[in-house]
Amino acid sequence: MAWRKKLTAQKLVDFLLASLDDSNPSKQSLVDLAGGEPSPPPLSTPKPATPKRRSSRGKKQTEGDVEMADAEGGDTPATKDEDGDAAGDANAIPPTPPTPAQRALPETEAYAHLLVLLLLLDANDPECKSASVAALNRLSQFNRRTLDALQARIVFYYSLAHERFGELAEVRPSLLALHRVAALRFDEMGQETILNLLMRNYLHYNMYDQAEKLRSKAQLPASRSNQQQCRYLYYLGRIRAIQLEYSDAKECLTQAHRKAPKLAKGFALELTKWITVVRLLLGEVPEKKDLTTAVSGGAAAQRALLPYLELTAAVRLGDLEKFRAVQEAHEAAFRADKTTNLVTRLRRNVIRTGLRRVSLAYSAISLDDVAQKLGLGEGDGDVEFVVAKAIRDGGIDATIDHDARTMHSSDATDVYSTGEPQAAFHARIAFCLDTHNEAVKAMRYPDKVKKGTGDGEGKSAKDRDLEELAMHIMDEDEMDEF
Repeated sequence: MAWRKKLTAQKLVDFLLASLDDSNPSKQSLVDLAGGEPSPPPLSTPKPATPKRRSSRGKKQTEGDVEMADAEGGDTPATKDEDGDAAGDANAIPPTPPTPAQRALPETEAYAHLLVLLLLLDANDPECKSASVAALNRLSQFNRRTLDALQARIVFYYSLAHERFGELAEVRPSLLALHRVAALRFDEMGQETILNLLMRNYLHYNMYDQAEKLRSKAQLPASRSNQQQCRYLYYLGRIRAIQLEYSDAKECLTQAHRKAPKLAKGFALELTKWITVVRLLLGEVPEKKDLTTAVSGGAAAQRALLPYLELTAAVRLGDLEKFRAVQEAHEAAFRADKTTNLVTRLRRNVIRTGLRRVSLAYSAISLDDVAQKLGLGEGDGDVEFVVAKAIRDGGIDATIDHDARTMHSSDATDVYSTGEPQAAFHARIAFCLDTHNEAVKAMRYPDKVKKGTGDGEGKSAKDRDLEELAMHIMDEDEMDEF
């Protein structure tokens, strides 16, 4: 909002004094919260426009233009433009004052509350908390559908004001009550906004189970705005990631990233962080350009994604020592992004990647050498159990000689020497043929119309009715003449 940057206390006070009625109980409190002085009254009233008359050339001219033309003996375009600009500034028409009916509207008062709240939030004034509470208490006295959009925005800033000052837990009962009222009033905009605020409230305190219970039982409105849907998908993706449902989490987060507005660069950056960690947990390795050149936001965004870039490099190499170093070096960043739990789970993926590299490089290797190459310490458990679990999960194709404490990798066979490519190719062809057959069966053709040779054959029913009607009209005309 470009006007938000130009909003000052003086302009806000002028708006409040002009738009709110003197009998409004919230007027004086809003003026006090704005904290500005009204603009001084103008020293002189604007001059009325000079009457115009026709010149000899047929154009309208003012008396001043005529006098200048007589004095200078001609017209100068540059002089005319400068005089016109000066006259426009001097004769600027003031804005039309609101009517008494407009000053008494609840929507006008709600908009005034919203402007005061925005001014206090931008200034990080602690009074924004009390201002938001007063705005909600005042709007709760009305039940008008035209106030739904303004009330939803005020509820959003009400939660944001308490979050900035570390009091987010205190607004949870109020948000639950507001969501219940919005559902009873069929306020769809309020429902989706407050539901996202409640999910954000729960996730802020790592209460993922409560957030999932609320989400599963709350009724989603039929028509949803794109911004609120993006927020909902982001919170749902975070819940799914914590619940080990990485495929659903990736789908939700990717969809939110795709639908996010282009100007919401901070939101897109947060989504990129979570998508990177979820993809690593799924066994995928994001490309470097996804974390560097493809990110919008400039150098600041690349610095914010640097921990995840180094984390991706450690997982790609399967280097457990490097993974630990990255985890310790950027522990504060992971904690601030609330991805510490997911980053800790990546240790299994790092070990699996390292074991895969070792199994491809050595046909037989002792378990002690495997532990040394992977960087497994004494607290990581017996390396034999780690290798056995990787074999059982299908991460590597190898066997363990328990007596000799060695790992024997299976010989890598050429897949093209087997029948797997032929089977895969056959499955694709069968799928295409089935799709073609189903499409042919589902096709519909128009009924065939036989073309006749007689007068009445091959004509539609509408044409025959028109001909019969014309014949009846002709018969009636003949009867009238008779």
